[in-house]
Amino acid sequence: MADYKDLDRKVIKLSKQVVRMCAEAGSGHTSSSLALGHLTTALLYRVMRYDPKNPWHPGSDRLILSEGHAVPIVYAAYCDLGGVVGQLNQASELRFSDATSLRAADSVLDGHPNPAIGFPFFDTATGSLGQGLSAAAGLALAARMSGSAQRFFCIVGDGESREGQVWEALDFIVDQKLTAVRAIFNCNGQGQSDYVSSQQSPYALGQKLAAFGWDVKEIDGHNWDEIFEALKAEPGEKPVAIIAKTIKGWSVSSLQSVASHGRAVAEDQVAAALAELDAKAGELGVAELSDSDCAKLTEPLPISPPPGGAISAGSLSEALQAAGLGDALAAKKLSTRRAWGAALAALGADGRVISLDADVKASTFANLFEKAYPDRFIECKIAEQNMVSAAAGLAAGRRIPFVSSFAKFLTRAYDQIEMAAVTNSNIKIVGSHAGVSLAADGPSQMGLSDLAFFRAFAHTHRADGAPAIRVFQPSDAISAFKLTEQMANLDGLCYMRTHRPDVPFIYDENEEFTLDGFKHLIDGEDIAIVASGYMVHVAKQACKVLEEKAGLSPSLIDVYAMPLQTDEIMQIGDDCRGQILVLEDNYAGGFAEEITTAASKSDLGVMVETMCVPRIPKSGRSPEELLAMAGLAVQNIVEKVQKMFDQSEG
Repeated sequence: MADYKDLDRKVIKLSKQVVRMCAEAGSGHTSSSLALGHLTTALLYRVMRYDPKNPWHPGSDRLILSEGHAVPIVYAAYCDLGGVVGQLNQASELRFSDATSLRAADSVLDGHPNPAIGFPFFDTATGSLGQGLSAAAGLALAARMSGSAQRFFCIVGDGESREGQVWEALDFIVDQKLTAVRAIFNCNGQGQSDYVSSQQSPYALGQKLAAFGWDVKEIDGHNWDEIFEALKAEPGEKPVAIIAKTIKGWSVSSLQSVASHGRAVAEDQVAAALAELDAKAGELGVAELSDSDCAKLTEPLPISPPPGGAISAGSLSEALQAAGLGDALAAKKLSTRRAWGAALAALGADGRVISLDADVKASTFANLFEKAYPDRFIECKIAEQNMVSAAAGLAAGRRIPFVSSFAKFLTRAYDQIEMAAVTNSNIKIVGSHAGVSLAADGPSQMGLSDLAFFRAFAHTHRADGAPAIRVFQPSDAISAFKLTEQMANLDGLCYMRTHRPDVPFIYDENEEFTLDGFKHLIDGEDIAIVASGYMVHVAKQACKVLEEKAGLSPSLIDVYAMPLQTDEIMQIGDDCRGQILVLEDNYAGGFAEEITTAASKSDLGVMVETMCVPRIPKSGRSPEELLAMAGLAVQNIVEKVQKMFDQSEG
């Protein structure tokens, strides 16, 4: 039997530091961290091929801590190893004592894993449970595309395994044959406020995992021989899942009750907790053993990351011809979803671009990319949460993933999208079938609340000052094509909203679109109409009626991006008798709020009226029926404008 005295001593040292650092912070998940002491030490000091002095190395094995609350044990080990933190061009080396800065405002040791604030050992932010295994799958996909034999160790809590996304990821990993992923289930039997269900017992989890197609290994999570045998096992055709039975609050009696989750040891009890760990050291025969450098690290694997540089979609005409949509050029009419699909296929000439879709590729037109680049198209099936988190893993692997589904279905993954924003993940999300123009399929398929959600992030900034998410809503095929290319070249998370109906081209092929977010299409003097997406076409019809039948001269502005630069729009409104009408085919919270917020801050005294979807719609047989139902038909707009004009005259 191997001698693990040095590792025993290391676990005691790290466990004592976890007690201290959580007590110093006044919070932190001490008991969960102690349960993972042996597994973390095995991974970081012996098993993983990585360099703590270069966490950016693209060929490193990676650790994904899905149960992110247990991160103090990883921090303690990483500080002990002198791991590097910060940014690539401004990095610094940690000391063991730095672990006690846990959760401080000026510390990189955040309460849950977060690479965006300077802890690059992790690839994605975790802590909202259930997402880590999906991120590991995305990282493994990126490694496969680079021809790398990296391994991805993902620690999942037993209570966390109740989350449906965990099982989406387990299915996906088997589907994609991602045997580079090692799933480690930390089975300590306790959740946050109670014991886990018998459905999450080691036996039940093992049975489920086996049924899902995994090679299951059940071990004592505090037994070195069993730990190393399982962690170093080479997978066959099935990916390996490890059921590790652990003790929550290992060796500290006050932390082993079910009420101890998330608790730091009280200041007056720290000495007693440390004494228990010292007693454990005596029991293991390592009390007199000095801490030694027990790390036996293997160099990361050599790997050539994908090249950088700008990405071009080429010309719209060529892209449409290549996608079999040449007839649209002659007709000058095409939906934004089809134009997006053609743009994505054109961008696919760059090997960094990946397409992920959730069983709606024929509707989103991601199938155009699949036809051209089947090896970089990932069919995620009906599992949007897994798809978004896997995309975050792909982005961490230096790919540029485009995620597509119906805008309505993406609402299932808003938590995952928010965690991707926390990570500053470079993923591009496209929600199709947005707005009431979808008509016949009804509200269960319509994206109507999406702009309110994404607008919040458009006005939330990353550390570098850029928006957490940039939002785009093209009105025609040309703007959709150009904005898709722009998304691919922007650093950070983007969301594009596309619609189903074919619509006439508004712009010429050589039109350029800036991040200011608007185009002044019609110059008038009586009222400024601001519209987005499909509503730009409805607004154009209304403008024609207003000119021909009411003798009014409206301005029309197409707004297509958030955050929106509004100074010029306010000036246009001021020049139009101080009246602005905003039209959009979604629930409140979108571009109308961009304009009303700007007006409230403006010195020009512009008055803003808004027309959006005021009620939950139902099916109709045409976009026109649904627009009338929502009070957004051409006649509704004409009547509203006439009323606003009359009031301004009075």
